Amino acid sequence: MEKFLIIDGSSMLSTSYYGNLPKSVLFAKTDEEKEKHYDEILHTSSGEYTNALFTMLRTLISLYKKVKPDYVAIAFDVSRDTFRRTLPGGETYKANRKATPAPLKEQFIAMENLLQKIGCQVLMDKDYEADDFAASLVKKFESPELETYILTKDHDYFQLVSDYTRLWRVADKDKVKDMQQRYGLYAGKDGYETLPPGIFEFTSDIVFAEEGVYPEDIVTLLSITGDPGDGIPGCKGVSSAAAPLVNEYHSLDAIYQAIDDCEGDKKKEKSLSDFWKQYLGIGRSPLKALKENKDTVYLSHALAKMKDDIEIPQSLEDFRLKIDKAALKEVLTHYEMNSLIKELSL
Repeated sequence: MEKFLIIDGSSMLSTSYYGNLPKSVLFAKTDEEKEKHYDEILHTSSGEYTNALFTMLRTLISLYKKVKPDYVAIAFDVSRDTFRRTLPGGETYKANRKATPAPLKEQFIAMENLLQKIGCQVLMDKDYEADDFAASLVKKFESPELETYILTKDHDYFQLVSDYTRLWRVADKDKVKDMQQRYGLYAGKDGYETLPPGIFEFTSDIVFAEEGVYPEDIVTLLSITGDPGDGIPGCKGVSSAAAPLVNEYHSLDAIYQAIDDCEGDKKKEKSLSDFWKQYLGIGRSPLKALKENKDTVYLSHALAKMKDDIEIPQSLEDFRLKIDKAALKEVLTHYEMNSLIKELSL
């Protein structure tokens, strides 16, 4: 069966950048101190930064050799000011993120141009995030006849896992080894010998085991638990009750319908809380918090849900992996990556 690999390029390049920084930059306490050591970051003789480019290209080469995907799409974020920031209350979305450092910003542009030049399909738009493109690709092309894999470090992609789509989540090698042992997976079983080090494959059942809900309920879960890293507020004080509620009702509308059916009557609300305690194992009733934070919970749902209806004009065949070797040698020569030229025998 053919394989379609969707890569979160922004996640991969950022991980590559921070994973290949000199300690003088990595551990500097202030931005000013970091900037003093920028000249120690891997760069060409003309001064172009290459630490993230080199590391990501090495990862891609290893990935392609082991996985041998038939189709590849690489999605990038362009801006944090996407459509989510225009939602009422959405101005806090990812507002706590620091500005992208100049050496990384430079390499984002370089990597996007490089990939397109050698023949890769790159998807990006100022109004959407990389995960929105991933969701739209999955919705358009997912099928029983195609093995679809998404490579990223971000946990919000759990919502895209299905019978036909697996998530390859990047983690440190010890974490991956721990996960493999926990779920009885090892080299030689279930295809794990084909995955590069530092990648763990999530199926629907493993998502449930780790998160407490199946992939189709991840967005509803995040609506209640929130995600501080992304500025998704959720509902304070309800995190421990979130998974049992979501597994019982599966949608925010159903949860709030159960609350609305109480019509504000204290006896009915107590009866509902007792039901949650007795049958769902929820000790402290989240009813009051859910009522007080309803608007915030629905906003969180809008922020957490990936947009899956972006128009994708390409056909699946357009994503078939066809690397222009001459162009690849040209860009590797430009960035003085002689070791990769030798490794690829270009």
